[in-house]
Amino acid sequence: MASPLALTEFPADDTERALRFWSGLLGLDLEPRTVGEGWQTASAGPALGVHPRGRGPGDSFSLPYFEVDDLPAALTQVQALGGSVVHPGEAWSVCRDSEGSPFGLTVRSAP
Repeated sequence: MASPLALTEFPADDTERALRFWSGLLGLDLEPRTVGEGWQTASAGPALGVHPRGRGPGDSFSLPYFEVDDLPAALTQVQALGGSVVHPGEAWSVCRDSEGSPFGLTVRSAP
């Protein structure tokens, strides 16, 4: 079974510095996003993203995003398992697990 990890997102105070860091450390090219703000890898496998730090729920810390087939059902399951939904959305949501660790969920792309 393939990993559901889709994206790890890093907020940055200085995006140029963050782009240099992640590109230099991992040898990856991060390109400007066509949808949304920031930069992201386009290679196969889980993506790495950088965006300007803001005041939203995903702007204070790095977040792993996991793909799910049914986002509303997954959000219900997060709560049933003792987690919480910080920022619900239609295409992506920010949550906390039962121990308070933040993570994101996103709708699985059609093949």
